Amino acid sequence: MSKFIALLLVLLTMTAKAQTSEKAAVILTAGQSNTAGRCMNDMLPDYIKALGTDYEYCNWSYTNGSTRKSESEGVFRRFWPEMESAGKAGRFAYDAILYYWVEKALQKDFYVVKHAHGGTSIDPTCRSSRDFHWSADAAWLAEHASCNEAGGTSMLKAFVSNIGKSLDAIGPDYDIKCMIWHQGESDRSGSGPDGYHDNLKAVVQYVRDYLVEKTGQLKYATLPFICGTVPTNSSQYNKKVYDALFILQKEDENFHVIETSPGTFIGDNLHFDSNCAERLGIGIYNKMVDLGLIIGEKQAVPGPILP
Repeated sequence: MSKFIALLLVLLTMTAKAQTSEKAAVILTAGQSNTAGRCMNDMLPDYIKALGTDYEYCNWSYTNGSTRKSESEGVFRRFWPEMESAGKAGRFAYDAILYYWVEKALQKDFYVVKHAHGGTSIDPTCRSSRDFHWSADAAWLAEHASCNEAGGTSMLKAFVSNIGKSLDAIGPDYDIKCMIWHQGESDRSGSGPDGYHDNLKAVVQYVRDYLVEKTGQLKYATLPFICGTVPTNSSQYNKKVYDALFILQKEDENFHVIETSPGTFIGDNLHFDSNCAERLGIGIYNKMVDLGLIIGEKQAVPGPILP
């Protein structure tokens, strides 16, 4: 009888793993300008240029508040790197490299829900583009609508709204792998640096709590969160913001930091160039492989190309 029970448990485990592998992978991506993308597409790595067209398996729903089109939430299209901003298409961020390697590993459709806008802070007391903020403070959120709605300024409300509508569009058979984040430059002044640890921790908790409530799945209470640093040689580097990431990594076993230093930039000592974007994108991909979020071969991370 004990052998039968043991065999049954093995079969059930194998079935559960098979069911998970059959579900569509979902990646959540958010942040400010280095996540939105500032590097021109003619600087894409040659292996991405060789595609010549949209990615084969990556589907994304991207909003940023600039157009204030809540109706674009939950609408997917095949991925090709571009900014969601009039007259500024044809630019890429580190996530373009990430998605390339993810689809090489998966070889089947997967989904990205992305919300990013340049110059946005978490702390509402910091200067922020269009007065958009990522704040998870309950009192602040109660007074501010989604930035995808007229007059709204909450990046976080817009992000989770897009997540919810996107998951509904995908259907029930999905598995959210992780959340990708790069932000922090706009929290470098005023009270931003002192509060960055608590503010970012609250953002992470808000997204996790939302996913548990939305899906009814407790596993998302520990959703992996993978973020890149603001390079130490960036013009908008702040040590307290930088250190906060590594403190969170020590506190939360599901929070992971990818180092981007020394950064290489497009010429403004702020926005990633192709080399820096590739290093972060591959770094995040390799971390996903290390964590068992996807099954694939790790890739060599190129070294920084400095003058």
